[in-house]
Amino acid sequence: MIELEAYARDALAFVEAHAHWAPYIAFGLAFGESFAVLSLLFPATIVLIGLGPIIEAGGIPFLPVWAGAVAGASLGDAISYWIGHAFKDRVRGAWPLRNHPEAMARGERFFHRFGSSSVFLGRFFGPLRAFVPLIAGMFAMPHFLFQMVNIASAMAWALLLLAPGAAAVKALGW
Repeated sequence: MIELEAYARDALAFVEAHAHWAPYIAFGLAFGESFAVLSLLFPATIVLIGLGPIIEAGGIPFLPVWAGAVAGASLGDAISYWIGHAFKDRVRGAWPLRNHPEAMARGERFFHRFGSSSVFLGRFFGPLRAFVPLIAGMFAMPHFLFQMVNIASAMAWALLLLAPGAAAVKALGW
């Protein structure tokens, strides 16, 4: 847990020092959090939550940072979908997914239970976020429908992570 806290502290300090990079940092964090393989190794949610207050306190415009997070999250899921669609069941045997068969099975059950809504809902549950887009591709969810749900969920997710901290700083006048 100490390593995660140090990682988050360092990332947030970097954003404070380099405010002009905030949209690109939000993109990279959201992409890493949403891409099937990276998300297992890349816990960025806490940094994105911490980014909200920093962008408001630093006078960084909210919209470009939010758009960067939306773009990164959407692209991460889109690539995960494509990998699942292109490689189907062979994905299960690829590293590091072969080390997480229970997570793949959980994601599969979730996808079968909720269908296209699973892409939207899965975005908000850390363990599922890594697997649902991949599984949606494996089971050939229609691409257009996937992208519509993907983008809508990325917009809501980025807003939910960034806006509360920014709004709190604004309301408190910090």
